[in-house]
Amino acid sequence: MPTPSLASLPIRRLTLRDLTACADLSEDRGWPREEHKWGLLLTAGKGYGIDDPDGGLVAACVVTEYGPREQPALAAVGMVLVAERHARRGVGRRLMRHIVSTMGTTPLTLHATPSGRPLYEEIGFKVIGRAEMLRGHFVPTGDRPKVATRAATAEDLPTVVRLDEEVFGADRTPIVTRLPAFADHLHVAEEDGRIIGYAAAWPNMETHVVGPLIARDTATAEALLASLAARTDRPLRTDIDVRHEELLSWAKAHGLASVASNAVMAYGTTELPGDRNRRFAPVTVAAT
Repeated sequence: MPTPSLASLPIRRLTLRDLTACADLSEDRGWPREEHKWGLLLTAGKGYGIDDPDGGLVAACVVTEYGPREQPALAAVGMVLVAERHARRGVGRRLMRHIVSTMGTTPLTLHATPSGRPLYEEIGFKVIGRAEMLRGHFVPTGDRPKVATRAATAEDLPTVVRLDEEVFGADRTPIVTRLPAFADHLHVAEEDGRIIGYAAAWPNMETHVVGPLIARDTATAEALLASLAARTDRPLRTDIDVRHEELLSWAKAHGLASVASNAVMAYGTTELPGDRNRRFAPVTVAAT
């Protein structure tokens, strides 16, 4: 039997049954397996992949939609991976064009590494911003936080969902309502009994990733980040919008160092919805 060409292999929807194959694909490209994150993305979002006739996946990606089911306000594309043995043969381009076609008029966004950016630009994505990845052990100063924070409770979830939609600019209920189970720590910031911000810290290999980070202002974001750091011995990792220069400087002064910079790109829009002044970090760069 002749081996089918890559162009003839069908693109299909992925499910949780494909989690191990997705993690294997990550490992094949030198990424961490990140099974915990793949599990969230494959349940809250839609996975797309191409099966390898010899076993495993040729390629995969995940699309997470936000807003009304009938007409999403925005969709995030992430975890775009092509197996090393099939790289540089147009598979990633074919998968991305399939996503663009499938999503129709829904605006798309993604975080692009320097190596991935040329492909996305070829498809029609434009750079609209940048996020700086920070990593390291947080070093507290002992100063009293300017904003009160506490662990979130089940009763807080409806308020957190509403706040998130207000700031993000689209309904992220499928993601936000999974945070209590997905994250090791979920904290809220309060003023006069009113929630003014929230953040989660979720396990990713040897780190805790802080995201999402939604806050009224920089002082609130700092308090949330510090409160989460106090609950873990692991290094922290987070991806801060570079327009939040004050938070970036504060985090670096507390032990976090810049390890990478990704371009925030969009297709079908020139600006993400919501309030960027209160949106400090995504859940993950794979889902915004």
